Amino acid sequence: MIDPSKALQVLPAALRGPLLVSYQEIARNYSEHRWEPAELNGGKFSEVVYTILEGAIRGTYAPKPSKPRDMVAACRRLESVPPDTARVGDRSLRILIPRILLPLYEIRNNRGVGHVGADVDPNYLDATSVYGMASWVLAELIRVFHGVTTKEAQETVDALIERKHPLVWEVEGIKRVLRASMDKKDQALVLLYSEPSWIADNDLFKWVEYSNIGNFRDRVLIPFHEERLIEYDVSQKRVKLSPTGAAYVEKNLLSTP
Repeated sequence: MIDPSKALQVLPAALRGPLLVSYQEIARNYSEHRWEPAELNGGKFSEVVYTILEGAIRGTYAPKPSKPRDMVAACRRLESVPPDTARVGDRSLRILIPRILLPLYEIRNNRGVGHVGADVDPNYLDATSVYGMASWVLAELIRVFHGVTTKEAQETVDALIERKHPLVWEVEGIKRVLRASMDKKDQALVLLYSEPSWIADNDLFKWVEYSNIGNFRDRVLIPFHEERLIEYDVSQKRVKLSPTGAAYVEKNLLSTP
């Protein structure tokens, strides 16, 4: 996996920054079930991506993201650019990604998000589509510009998403759950929720301040793995929260006093 802090650093900062911010807004709003802002940010994301595609194909990047007068026509113009076998990711840049941008932009404009009077209100299904398409596009850009596999690209995208919550405090690489009365097993899940990527089981053990690393593995991590709340990679001694675990944390742990 690419270091998330270095992802897409080949792009100008004036484009890379808005790209990552708009994607992280989509992911954050989606995780918080805020469908309308999740869909709205899909429009911003599309405009930044289009600017990046145009610059990559033309060979010169614009100084900042811009909104095409007609997104459909603009994307079709990219598709009409002659193929260039010397250009890395040529077909993705000219055809695949532009074709994904069109429905992404359409949801923002004509599904009750950007304007009143549409026949569909912001909803889970549309927001899920926006999140999925934006994730695919970002992973594909990482794959093309870094020359990595799709698996590595997706892992990098996952690592860019950080679930922030006031219940979790971080200081100098150490994380703590500020509700000291919370059961240590639940603290482990909350801490995993705040981390988008794999965590060393020993780090999680230290953050939770469990009594013994062996007991922590046997009594917390292995049972959680069996319940499919987490994935516990015993061979590499690392842990990652599952979608089931994330749903459990959101429903039972983040809002309780």
